[in-house]
Amino acid sequence: MKRINRNYLVRNFHQAKWDEPVIFELSQKGERGIAVPQADEKVREVAGDGVSSLPPHLRRKTPPALPEMAQPRVLRHYMRLSQETLGGDMNIEIGQGTCTLKYNPKINDRLAGLPQMAALHPEQPVETVQGALQIYYEMDLMLREISGMDQFTFQTSSGSQAAFAMASIIKAWHRHKGEDDQRDEIITTVHSHPSDAACPALKGYKIITIYPDAEGYPDPEAFKAAVSHRTAGFICANPEDTGLYNKRIKDFTDLVHQYGGLCGYDQANANGLFGVTRAREAGFDMCFFNLHKSFGTPHGCGGPGSGALGVTAQLKSFLPAPLVDFDDDQYFLDHDLPNSIGRTRSFHGVPPVVLKAYAWTRTMGAEGLYEAAKVAVLNNNYLYRKLLEIKGIDAPYDPEKQRIEQVRFTLKKLADDTGVTTADIQRRMLDFGLHYWTSHHPYHVPEPATLEPTETPSKADLDEYIATLTHIVQESYENPELVKTAPHNSVIHQVDESGMDDPDGWALTWRTYLKKSQPAD
Repeated sequence: MKRINRNYLVRNFHQAKWDEPVIFELSQKGERGIAVPQADEKVREVAGDGVSSLPPHLRRKTPPALPEMAQPRVLRHYMRLSQETLGGDMNIEIGQGTCTLKYNPKINDRLAGLPQMAALHPEQPVETVQGALQIYYEMDLMLREISGMDQFTFQTSSGSQAAFAMASIIKAWHRHKGEDDQRDEIITTVHSHPSDAACPALKGYKIITIYPDAEGYPDPEAFKAAVSHRTAGFICANPEDTGLYNKRIKDFTDLVHQYGGLCGYDQANANGLFGVTRAREAGFDMCFFNLHKSFGTPHGCGGPGSGALGVTAQLKSFLPAPLVDFDDDQYFLDHDLPNSIGRTRSFHGVPPVVLKAYAWTRTMGAEGLYEAAKVAVLNNNYLYRKLLEIKGIDAPYDPEKQRIEQVRFTLKKLADDTGVTTADIQRRMLDFGLHYWTSHHPYHVPEPATLEPTETPSKADLDEYIATLTHIVQESYENPELVKTAPHNSVIHQVDESGMDDPDGWALTWRTYLKKSQPAD
């Protein structure tokens, strides 16, 4: 057997591949994972048959179409699926760009799984959930210190939901002042997260987008021209997705305030800023953090998260109700918010996510947060300099400027030289068990790649990632068809995406799939 050369950093990888049907196709009629015993006579006397007490309109006319499977079959199914998945616990995860996939301490998962947390019900009396409310209250206090804001809510369960709440507060604020009809414009920047434009657009605002100047920062002259008495607010990320921090940000927020607008800060990714800058000193009236990114809880991939939203004192009464407060005796839910925008979701957010972020923040402490920011910036700039040495890879704007926590690279030269696109590189990286993200659409940077190492990876991890990307670029110049036809060692090969823009071809549930795949009677 040929000995593996451990001095070569490019990993010899091949992902497990199972011809695994969806769970409904594995169903065997009559098969059971557990046999639930019938209720005895005494229970039936008290509870009845469990169905008759339900109102008729809530009773199912037919049983739910659930898969019928024995426990071993269920276990094998999910174990196989887990082997077909890449993630932060499986591979070096620096390729998700703006989404901050750092190491999530497993002990915090254990904390969130304790019965005291896992068995909570959102309608329990407050006196029975004092511990959970204390965690909310103290996490609020820590985020106030980190941001300079005066009050946080954890009701918003994602960054986009928090951005929508910011747009809603802006609208409610101007309606309260009698200026809602006049103020119909929101300003954002092209390299901020797309939600910073989409959310206020959903509230009916006209979006004015500021493009960068030659240095890569939002153009100050264009910004001055955009601000007027029609400006309701300014919502942006800083640093932007390019990794450049807008050094003039206080000038921008001051100008908006001079014209009577509000300023909202998208700090979904704050990983390079802990202990360095705060939203208040930058002139913002609101900001939000993604606890499921910067604060050491799993990213969620559309699952449970927390877009913790903070505001200055003047906007506290506009937050979604209720807030968690403390009266020196017990923690309670404060519904007394006369200008509240109303709920952004049911109940009070996602307690296990807040708990994990709370545990991570308490463990890190102020010095630890600052150290995480410094290491994240160091890791990012090491990766940045090394990747710029690779033929065909560049970065927009002045390459001598330090980037903060991430970089949006461009592989346009590589594509021009070889015909290999950034999407081809993305698929080929899977053959080495690594992830690589391109960009939000539309691509304002041609052939983009957005990478963010965070503070998690070691220098050895970064060097492996760099060596793998170097190897693939070399393949692109020497054997471009190999890269264009990737992945070769992954679960699947290239996917036919021709129907992605056709809703008639989508099947988001098993029921929808059956309707679309089976001929009508």
